[in-house]
Amino acid sequence: MSDWDFLYDMHQEGYSPDQIRDAATCGYNPYEYRSYEFDIDELGYSSDDWKKIDESVFEPSEIDPELIVIFNNLVDNAASFFRLTNRYLQIWGELGELYAEIEYGIKRHKKHAQGSDGKIGNDFIEVKTISPEKSNNEVRVKRAGHFNKLLIIKISEDFTFEGQLIARKKISKGEGKHAKVLWSPRTD
Repeated sequence: MSDWDFLYDMHQEGYSPDQIRDAATCGYNPYEYRSYEFDIDELGYSSDDWKKIDESVFEPSEIDPELIVIFNNLVDNAASFFRLTNRYLQIWGELGELYAEIEYGIKRHKKHAQGSDGKIGNDFIEVKTISPEKSNNEVRVKRAGHFNKLLIIKISEDFTFEGQLIARKKISKGEGKHAKVLWSPRTD
């Protein structure tokens, strides 16, 4: 079974093309109920107690130089593939997480860890990627995820990357399993 077979299953189950595109962008079906979801407040944590990290003082962690080379090669290959075929390779989520690891020093969790993608110091970080083919500048994040910072990575049509770190307490409380968070251009 391919890692992407869930997209065919989603089509068979009647999901819309936009929902299938969102799933392809993040690498899983975000609309599927998962029994491991939990409410962080029920575990005794409060987002008010989390320490705010100062984005200007990131200590670069020891990044394997080979990882940087691989990342750059992946970006170059994705851009070359697009120029040749006018189609994008569907590797946005991984590119976003690699960029976060290299540029923000995120220590990523082991493969298939649930709740967040990695840590910066004691902060759990969820990484969401906005691809150039996405029609809007918003991401959906699970309210039940175990994270206290959201890092949105935006990849432009010319394959340049930008990041925006948002404290969980700035994400709307609202109803439903997911919160929508808008990318807002930097003003500094």
